[in-house]
Amino acid sequence: MTFKRISYEVKDIQVGRVAYVGFGFNNQKSMTSLDIETMNELASIIEDLHGKTTELKGVIFFSHKENCFLAGADINLISSLTTESEAADKAEQGQNIYNRLEDLNLPKVVCVDGICLGGGLEFALACNVILASNSPKTSIGLPEVKLGFIPGFGGTYRLPRKIGLPNSLDMILTGKTLRGDKAKKLGLVTEVFPSENLLSMAPKFLEYKSVHHSLSDSVKELATENFVTRKIIFQKVRESVLKKTNGFYQAPLKILDVMDSGMMKGRTSYLAAEAQAFGELAISEQSKNLQHIYFMSEAVKRYNGPKSSGEVQLLSRGAALGAGTMGGGIAWLMADAGMHPIMKDLSTEALNLGLKQSSQNFSGQLKRKKINIDEFERKQRSITAQLDFSGFQKVDLVIEAVVENMDIKKKVFAEVEKYVSNTCILTSNTSSLSIEEMSKALEHPERFAGLHFFNPVHLMPLVEIIVHSKVKPETVEALYKWVLKVKKTPVIVKDGPGFLVNRILMPYLNEAGYLLEEGVSVKDLDQAALNFGMPMGPCRLLDEVGIDVGVKVAKVMHDGLGERALPSKFSTKLLEKNFLGKKNQKGFYLYDEKGKVLGPNDEVDKLLPLTKKKLSETEIQLRLFLPMINEAAEILKDEIVNTASEVDLGLIFGIGFPPFRGGLLRYADSEGLEKILSALLQFSQSVSADRYKPSLYLEELVKNKTTFYEKTTK
Repeated sequence: MTFKRISYEVKDIQVGRVAYVGFGFNNQKSMTSLDIETMNELASIIEDLHGKTTELKGVIFFSHKENCFLAGADINLISSLTTESEAADKAEQGQNIYNRLEDLNLPKVVCVDGICLGGGLEFALACNVILASNSPKTSIGLPEVKLGFIPGFGGTYRLPRKIGLPNSLDMILTGKTLRGDKAKKLGLVTEVFPSENLLSMAPKFLEYKSVHHSLSDSVKELATENFVTRKIIFQKVRESVLKKTNGFYQAPLKILDVMDSGMMKGRTSYLAAEAQAFGELAISEQSKNLQHIYFMSEAVKRYNGPKSSGEVQLLSRGAALGAGTMGGGIAWLMADAGMHPIMKDLSTEALNLGLKQSSQNFSGQLKRKKINIDEFERKQRSITAQLDFSGFQKVDLVIEAVVENMDIKKKVFAEVEKYVSNTCILTSNTSSLSIEEMSKALEHPERFAGLHFFNPVHLMPLVEIIVHSKVKPETVEALYKWVLKVKKTPVIVKDGPGFLVNRILMPYLNEAGYLLEEGVSVKDLDQAALNFGMPMGPCRLLDEVGIDVGVKVAKVMHDGLGERALPSKFSTKLLEKNFLGKKNQKGFYLYDEKGKVLGPNDEVDKLLPLTKKKLSETEIQLRLFLPMINEAAEILKDEIVNTASEVDLGLIFGIGFPPFRGGLLRYADSEGLEKILSALLQFSQSVSADRYKPSLYLEELVKNKTTFYEKTTK
C-alpha cells in the first residue's frame, strides 16, 4: 500500500516484523497537520494493520519532518465549519479513527520529535507508549482552548486516564505545552532520548507494559473515585477559571462541564458528549474570533513590508543605549537571544538598575523552569554594562532607550553614529516622538528606524517598527526578521503622533479623564472597562504607564492631531500632587514596594467633583471605546497601517484588547458600523463635537455599506 501523505512499510528487524508509519511524507509544508487527506490515509492504514495483528510484533509511528511530529488538526478546516452538526460530525469521524487505533491489538509506540499538539497528542494518547526527544523544539500539549474549543478527538477522555485528573485539567484548561523531560515527569511520556536516537530506540518498547492507567487505577491513585473528592477538585478548578477569565471565555467552562459529567462514563457516551461540545464551541462567534487572531498571528510571521533589492543582514550583536527599566528589559531580550549585548548609560546607578531589571527577568524564567541556573548565569553575564562606546564598532543593532526628549535623542544619535560600523542599524524605542524628525540628526538616516517596545519588555509581545521617508527596505526587513527571531510580534507602522497603539490608546485614557471630571468614580470607570474584557481599567493602566508619561504623550497627541485630542486636565491635577502612579507608589491607587496594589488612593477623591455622576455601565463603555474605533478609522485614512488586521493585532498584543472580541475593528464590524456611527453622532451633540466627530473614513464605509475588514482585506 502506498500513500501520498503518510509512509507505510513493514520491516523485518531484530524483534520481528514491525510496521513503520511516518507522517509528513512528501509534505512541502513546514508543519504536518491533520487535513482530510491525511486522516483518510491514516484510517486506511489502521484498517490494514487490524488485518495484520498475527504477523506483526507492533507498529512504530514517527515523522519525516524535522521538529514536527503532528501539529494537530488543520485550522483552515475547522474555520470552514459552519454548523454545530457539521463540526460535531467531523469530531466524531476523528474519534472513530482514533478509537480504531486504540483498539488495535498490537503494541503501538509513538516517536515524538518537535511539535505534537492538539490532534497530534490525541493520536499519541491512543497508543501504548510515547517516546519524546530532548530537543528544546519538542512541544507537547492540547492548545485547543486558546482557539475557543475543546479537544475533539478524545483528548479530554484519554489524558486524565494517562496522567490523572489534576494534571490533565491544568494542561487542557491552559493550553500549556510541555518539553519532553516535563512530560516524562508527569507520566505522559515513557522515555526521553536525543532526536537522532529516538527511532532506533523505539523497537525496545514494543514489549513494554502498556502505560495506560485503567480507569480504576487512575481514580484510585488520585482518590477521585470518591465522588466528594472529585466534586471538590472540579469546584476549585472552576473557581480558578472564573477568577482568571472573569467568565468571558466559554471553552474552559464547557470543557469542565464535559469532563465533570463524564468522568465515570464509558468511552462511547463520553466521546459523544465531547464531540457535541466541540460542535457547539468550534462554530461560536468567540471561537471564530480566536481563530481569526491565530490566522493574523500566523500571517505576521511572513514579512510583508517594503521589498528589498539588496542583501538583508542578520542582526547578531546588539547594544542598548540607555539603561534603567526599559534599557534593562531590552538588554535582557538581546541576552536571551544570544546577542551578548552592551548596555551603555551615563551613570553606574542607571546601569545597576538596568542589570537589576535583566536579572529579575531571568529569575522569572528560572522560577518557571524555562531556563536552568547555568543558562541564567551565562545569559546575565553576557550583558556588558559600561559608561563609554567601546565595542560599539562590533554591534549591528543599537536600540536607544534614553529620556523621551527630542533634542536629547538627536544628540545621542549624532554621537553614537561616530562609533558604529557603516552597516549597523540604529533604532529608537520612543513611544511618541517623530521618527522622521529624529532621522534628521543622522548622516545615514537610511539605516535608522523606530523600534517601539511595550513595557514590560519581557511580557508584552508587540513591537512597532516605525518607518520614515528615507529608510531603506533592507533596514525594515532586517528589523522585522530580528523581531520574529526574539519571539515578538512585529507591526510595520508609518510615522505619526503616537504611531499605532498609543494613538488609539490615548483617546481611551483621555476620555477616562473627562468622565472623572464629570463625576464618574474611579471604581465605576475601571469596573466598566474590566467588564468589557480589558485586562485593567483606564485609571489602573495610567498608573502602570506613569501619569507623567501620560501627560507628556497627551500633549504630543494634541499638538499633532488638534482639538479632537484636547487633553483632559485631570491627569495634570494628579501630576501637580506628585501622583505618578506605580513608579512612586501613588497614583489612582496605592502600591507597595513590589508594585502590588494596596487599594484606592483616597486623596484622588478630593480632586473629583463632589457630586458623583452615575452613568450606566454601557454608556461608560461607549464613551471609552467609541473614540478608539473612530481614531482607528483615522489611522486607516492616514495609512499609518493599511489593514484592519494590523490595527487589531497591535491592540491585542500591545494593550491586551480582549482577544475573545477578535480585535477592536472586528468588534466594530460585528456590532455594525451604522450603529457605531449613530452613537458617535449622538455623543458629538451631547458630550463633545470635537472628540466625537465621526471620521470621514467611517462615514464612507457606512455610505458604501462595507466594513473595516472588507475594505482593507486584499
